[in-house]
Amino acid sequence: MSDLFLEKHIAPMLIAENVPLFVDPDWIYELKWDGERCIAYLDPKGGTELRNKRYIKMIPKVPELSQIHQQANKKCILDGELLCIVNGKPNFEAIQRRSLMSNRFKIAMESKRYPACFVAFDCLYFDGENLMAKPLTERKKYLNKAITESDRLAASRVFSFEQAEELFALAGQQGLEGMVAKQKESLYFQGKRTKLWLKMKHLLDEDYVVCGWIPKENHVTSIVLGQYENGKLIYQGHVTLGVGGEAFAVIKRQPHRKTPPIHVPRGHENEIARWLEPKLVCTVQFLYKTENGGLRHPVFKGLRFDKKPEDCNIR
Repeated sequence: MSDLFLEKHIAPMLIAENVPLFVDPDWIYELKWDGERCIAYLDPKGGTELRNKRYIKMIPKVPELSQIHQQANKKCILDGELLCIVNGKPNFEAIQRRSLMSNRFKIAMESKRYPACFVAFDCLYFDGENLMAKPLTERKKYLNKAITESDRLAASRVFSFEQAEELFALAGQQGLEGMVAKQKESLYFQGKRTKLWLKMKHLLDEDYVVCGWIPKENHVTSIVLGQYENGKLIYQGHVTLGVGGEAFAVIKRQPHRKTPPIHVPRGHENEIARWLEPKLVCTVQFLYKTENGGLRHPVFKGLRFDKKPEDCNIR
């Protein structure tokens, strides 16, 4: 029989679409953390390993978490979010910046400036036992037994349906994304996106394929966006606000191609675009979608290296 801990190849269960706020006694509620999804493999006697959704080892990026296995009471596998806290709040740009780094000296400097932490919200394996077929409420009990908390490793707090409205309002007041609702008896389905886990966000976001970029006046740049529909990459407009920094530096370093990877509307901006192979994924935040599918007040939030371009689908 295979051992999940030895294989280290777990595909995280995914959260379904954004839904309006609802309260239900059969569900539990948690804050939605603005970080990078990771699976933590903790062996009190053997060490720490963190892998993101693409199975990339993350400890070289966050060496300050290399000893969190010392907080594990038993050998365990935890699902959670890798975060960097800036001014008391999770900051996606900070953890994304760390993910892009390869220089050890810069990583060490950044780890002192904005130390990373891991917030676990599920326990998938405990002391040799696979827990995925157990209900979420039972897995939560194992999570509390599995670790001793510290500034580097913590368990996500659970709120009841009576607290859901207050939690959602508080998240908005604090500038946080929102919250996640999970069906109490839900089992853990690797790599599946089911309606057993739902997100409720104050701002919406979606992931898009980076198809190219457009240089504008005053050092302003737009990113050309695409998403897949029935296996075909479809033009989804541009995003300009927020484009810059290390994320855009990565985009600029990508090899150019002579023709667009998508069919684009005619216009001056698209005619001067630098087209790229559709290999990068970015996240764009917005207020809402217009009737024709456009984004209202879109903001570029950064690149994602834990998601494949073909997984960015039109909703």
